[in-house]
Amino acid sequence: MARILGIDIPNQKRIEIALTYIFGIGLSSAKTILKKAKINPDKRVKDLSEEELVAIRNAASGYKIEGDLRREIALNIKHLTEIGSWKGIRHRKNLPVRGQRTRTNARTRKGPRKTVANKKIESK
Repeated sequence: MARILGIDIPNQKRIEIALTYIFGIGLSSAKTILKKAKINPDKRVKDLSEEELVAIRNAASGYKIEGDLRREIALNIKHLTEIGSWKGIRHRKNLPVRGQRTRTNARTRKGPRKTVANKKIESK
């Protein structure tokens, strides 16, 4: 496995796809990095030379990835929560943030159903 920016990327995959294993680098970013490094995106990771790996590292060094990106996202969410914005309140309540419906669905965010029992009708 080759290491790029501290992350092991799979050897058998095309470099274009392998770069997406790094958190913060998607397909379009990977294509941009490879274009900047002047490397064929169809090349496999195992076929890359050390110079090509260095070129990829240099081209990708400007991106915020992995720990830094995760930290920034967490701080942004914390900020929204602290200022009491709508999105922050939704994050705090563990509800969907982007306007999705919650009357039905939203089970991923809300968790498993909590059944509420009906009131018993008193019989005379």
